[in-house]
Amino acid sequence: MKRRDFLKTGSAALAGTAVIHGLGAASDDASPPRGPAQSSARLTLAPRFGDGRDWWFQKRFGLFVHWGLYSINGFHEQEQWRRRVPRQRYVQLASQWNPAGFDPDAWLDLMQAAGMSYICVTTKHHDGFCLWNTMLTRFNTMNTPFGRDVLRMLADACHRRGVPLCFYYSIADWNHPNYPNQGRHHELPPQPQDQPDLSRYLEFLKGQVRELCTNYGRISGFWWDMNVDGHVDPSINAMIRRLQPAAVINDRGFDPGDFGTPERDIDAGGEALLSFSRRTEACQSVGVESWGYRRDESYYTDRHLMRSIDKYRARDANYLLNVGPRPDGTIPPESSAILRRLGRWHAAMRESFDGTVPASDLTSNRNVLVTRQGNTLYVHLHRDPVSDSVKLAPIRTTPRRATLLNTGGPVAWAVDMAPSDHVEQAAYLRLTGLPANELSSTVMVVKLEFDGDPGLDSAVVRGATMAPDDGPARVRERA
Repeated sequence: MKRRDFLKTGSAALAGTAVIHGLGAASDDASPPRGPAQSSARLTLAPRFGDGRDWWFQKRFGLFVHWGLYSINGFHEQEQWRRRVPRQRYVQLASQWNPAGFDPDAWLDLMQAAGMSYICVTTKHHDGFCLWNTMLTRFNTMNTPFGRDVLRMLADACHRRGVPLCFYYSIADWNHPNYPNQGRHHELPPQPQDQPDLSRYLEFLKGQVRELCTNYGRISGFWWDMNVDGHVDPSINAMIRRLQPAAVINDRGFDPGDFGTPERDIDAGGEALLSFSRRTEACQSVGVESWGYRRDESYYTDRHLMRSIDKYRARDANYLLNVGPRPDGTIPPESSAILRRLGRWHAAMRESFDGTVPASDLTSNRNVLVTRQGNTLYVHLHRDPVSDSVKLAPIRTTPRRATLLNTGGPVAWAVDMAPSDHVEQAAYLRLTGLPANELSSTVMVVKLEFDGDPGLDSAVVRGATMAPDDGPARVRERA
């Protein structure tokens, strides 16, 4: 079982609701985006908040960081559980916690180089070790050779630079004697020294949440994880909202929260959706095996991560990409290189995500995704193209300009009847001569600019073509 398979993540709950006509139909608090991006859509957007939490819809690509004692041995963030390490032995790692190379500004520099706009950090993972100066347990960073409040250092840097800061917090706790470890998934077996008492543990948890929400300035999000017991208590999120009204809260805590959290591309239930009608933040790690630092990590290819980012961002979802810092607090060179390469791709693609709305309903081609801003469409080739052309039936409108965002160069197109369209006897817009082989390691996005509504037939010129050497302003008519 994957570490979070027990959760009903946001996408899985959306099956059957992919296409709903009319903006804002999903919820009373839904409000359509302003400006030209609104003009397309027949797909239902995820409802906006209409309050301070709407920062989340302006900053949609974030950095996830898993860091703690587990980085010391470099195996996995769940080392204690997966290696069956006795608690008495695991806690001794605290005597080695001394991340002298930790520089929060270096983290934020890398985050911004990757095109990311917010950060979410593990304050306490399942092992129970706390990265802040908590008064409620001695198992924290202050009682180590490092002796410094990691969250204070990071929070100060984020506030100084205007970066939204979100806190991850694990409900499961392998160190606290009152947490009812029963040997369920992501739990230790019962420990003889424990005194299982969920109500007492929840009082401890609420106290820690209160510390996190009152001692570190503005907090922009709270990211729960691993509610193994499935306990329901809306008062806990209500406390967070009272103390930090601009904080978005995920769905892995004690009530449904604000947004769903599909993980590692394993949530097949949402694959067919053209747009997420529920707020969604997908999460993925650059490493295949672990979210925390792993010495012998296998890394996803850039292409895989680009496809993953694109297929969520193009459907009105946020994306949180994770790295695991080394024991000294620095980001591994391999992870840093991946983020910088992704950042260069994202910089070229950014206009196809930011300020756009999903518009994949304009075409029947399910091998691409489409986003829209006014009379401009962006065609996302998030799946491996099987040829050097893309047909966008039933669109028959001639574009004014077609540009490949990856290179900035023009893209050839035609509006004509292909042999495969003989049954319909119709001419459709095709993008031709795409460098599918040359750019096989990336995700291509084509920008199509129209003089009018691209979903209408009013601008159709049957048999029109544009070859790259014609330039963006010249259209050659076929004889």
